[in-house]
Amino acid sequence: MADTTWPAEQLIADAQRGDVDSITALVEGSHPTVRRFARSLCATPEDAEDAAQEALIILYRKIGTLRASGALASWMFRIVRNECLRRARTMRPHAPLPDAAVSSAEEVVLERIEAGRVAAAVAALPADQRRVLIMRDIQGHSGRATAEALGLSTAAMKSRLHRARACVQQSLRATPRPTTGDAP
Repeated sequence: MADTTWPAEQLIADAQRGDVDSITALVEGSHPTVRRFARSLCATPEDAEDAAQEALIILYRKIGTLRASGALASWMFRIVRNECLRRARTMRPHAPLPDAAVSSAEEVVLERIEAGRVAAAVAALPADQRRVLIMRDIQGHSGRATAEALGLSTAAMKSRLHRARACVQQSLRATPRPTTGDAP
């Protein structure tokens, strides 16, 4: 099987019904495509490999919950994207919250929606810009470390970072932000 295609519909259907050999073949057949997608989305090769492995474990364990065999690609890409974003968020230094910080349920929901908007804007970036943005702004690496890790000059890294930030800002301005008075 070429690594640019997903496994056949019949193999996916057999795996959904619980056939262990089909599940194993499905995971093995999906691995190259899942790995390639993770490499295009995650900030580092190590995160990409970890995200791909996590996605394949989820595929193995939960293939029976997939509703339609044609939805496999989008399901796997969503899992990989979420795993890459989760890894990026866990690398970000967290500031301690003040003792008096108490959020209402509505504020928590709005914060999650906002985080989702930002995550979608970052995920939509071209891979070269996304890697720089994640390493600098989410993981907090220095400019020099980011440039070196990505094999770029400092000037090229700064240029990509500027373009990435501008694209994210433009995307966020183009997407309406929910307000507390919006109806569900």
